[in-house]
This record gives sequence, C-alpha cells and structure tokens, in this order.
Amino acid sequence: MNRRPLASRGTKWAQAAASFLAQKNITPNTISILSIVFSLLSLIFYHFSKQNGFLLILAALSIQLRLLCNLFDGMVAIEFNKKSIYGNLFNDIPDRFADVLIIMGAGLYSIHHEKTFFNPMTLAWLNSILAVLTAYIRVLGASLGTPMFFNGVMSKPKRMAILTIATLLALLPATGINFVYLALFIMLIGQVLTVTKRIRLITEHLKLKG
Repeated sequence: MNRRPLASRGTKWAQAAASFLAQKNITPNTISILSIVFSLLSLIFYHFSKQNGFLLILAALSIQLRLLCNLFDGMVAIEFNKKSIYGNLFNDIPDRFADVLIIMGAGLYSIHHEKTFFNPMTLAWLNSILAVLTAYIRVLGASLGTPMFFNGVMSKPKRMAILTIATLLALLPATGINFVYLALFIMLIGQVLTVTKRIRLITEHLKLKG
C-alpha cells in the first residue's frame, strides 16, 4: 500500500471537499504547494506570537490546514483522477519542507521562553532532521521492494497533532509550563523510536525475501 491509511479519507466531508476542488480544476500539485504556504505561515505566527498570543491560534490552524492539503492532494489525484506525471514528486518533496518549517517555528516560539534546559533551536533542528529521515527510510524501503511503512509512534499526523495540542495549551493562563518546548522533547523521543521501528520492519521484510 503506497498511501498513508487515513480514516478521514472516507468521510463525507472530505469526499465533498475533494470533489469541490476537483471540479474547480485545482490540481493536486497546487494543493501540495499550498501545504508549504500554510507551514510557512505557521512559522511566522509562532515567531511573532510573543507580541500577540492570538497568533498561536493561527499557528495551530495553519498546521491543520497543512494536513488538509496533505489529505486533499492525494484524494484529488487518485479518487478524482487528476494525477500528473510529476505527482509523486509533488506529493513527497513539499511535505519535507512543510515538516521543517513547522518544527522550526515551534523552536522559534520556544526560544522566547527563558526556562529551557536545552537549546530550543537545536531541539527543533534535531526534530526536523528526524522528520525528514522517517520519510526517507520509508521511501528507501519501498525502493528495495518493501511495503511503504507508515508505522511509528511519531509519524507525520501524530507529530502535527502533538504540536497543535501543545500550541493551544500554550494559550492557557500562566502555568509555568512551556508546552510547545515539551512537545518538541516528546517528538524527539517518538521520532527516534519511529526511525528504529521502520528500519527494523524493513530489515525483517528483506530477510524474509532473501
């Protein structure tokens, strides 16, 4: 299976939205590029949220809009037969930029807070590298003849979910907890486990084949 299994793909609202986009001749590649736009916006909102806490809501919203782009580009391409010869490139490459932009935005937000025992930007960079690595390992496995392994405790939807929740929790009145910074730590541990699991699954599959 070369598509991430998503329950939302079969919902009526998703089908209706994808159908609308297809009827308006909005191409899957355009939707994929929009995911980068929303991710860049999330970084900007994170960066300036110290001046205006409301921007955290916009940052969280931008993360979710990025995920909707990830949902709809595939649906418009497959379910509504709008595939292009460059579809696979547009499906994967913008995602890697989007991951990095959002995670680095979370790092920029965390750097505004004094109570950090590990440099927030270093933490964000490590998470960004691991986010790209999880996808690279999945695609590498597929190139070697294994299934596309989307498994792991910190796959893309889970990374975005934990950041969204942490960003909204950051709006709570002074709790003394930097939720976004904490989310980056949880993500780091989860991504190490995810990378390890995917490598193990690929190795086991290759062993069975060979």
